[in-house]
Amino acid sequence: MKTHGKKYNEVKKLVDKPTYTLTEAVKLLKKTSPTKFDASCEVHMKLGLDPKQADQLLRGTVVMPNGTGKKVRVIAFVQEANQSVAKAAGATEAGADELVEKITKGWLDFDVAVATPDMMKSLGKVAKTLGQKGLMPNPKAGTVTTDVAKTIGEIIKGKVEFRMDKLANVHNIFGKVSFSEPHLEENLKTFIKAINVAKPSGAKGIFIQSITITTTMGPGIRLDTNEAIAAAGV
Repeated sequence: MKTHGKKYNEVKKLVDKPTYTLTEAVKLLKKTSPTKFDASCEVHMKLGLDPKQADQLLRGTVVMPNGTGKKVRVIAFVQEANQSVAKAAGATEAGADELVEKITKGWLDFDVAVATPDMMKSLGKVAKTLGQKGLMPNPKAGTVTTDVAKTIGEIIKGKVEFRMDKLANVHNIFGKVSFSEPHLEENLKTFIKAINVAKPSGAKGIFIQSITITTTMGPGIRLDTNEAIAAAGV
């Protein structure tokens, strides 16, 4: 049975209502981090979807207007002509076959990989390795692109991918505890709106069933779902 520390139990007492408005939840969130470091702020959503149905799968991307507070290491699989462009945009590494070869030797010191369409065939050698780590460039995630500079720039500024898991839940970071309340609110509203926009054609019944926010290692704070959706402008 999982037990929590004294600090966690103290902040857990602050969560004294079953649900909160979006504004109330964000305000409380900043008070309930039990860690000394600048914890991440997470959103967890339960969706009314059946992951086994092809027309009820959910996946997409959203650019957080205030970033996520996380430094993202991006690499780019591009031909020589685009390598300087990719690096100028912020890629830590950019290359073609030589970059693929580096990964075959075990190098994986990056968080996101982007690629131009003409490089996808060359990634066959590392597709399994990247796929297992969730790092394989994918058109649905917006990481296979002809505009390398724009894509890298968006990722560094706060573009994140969201994807429903096998239990129809979505989990993502939407900022840091050090962010201001208005910035956290704006990011959270943007995320909720993006999920709604990505609603699959086969969705039936209530789509967004619950929304809970928490800090790293902190207690969950459940939002009044209908109010939060309305606050997000959905």
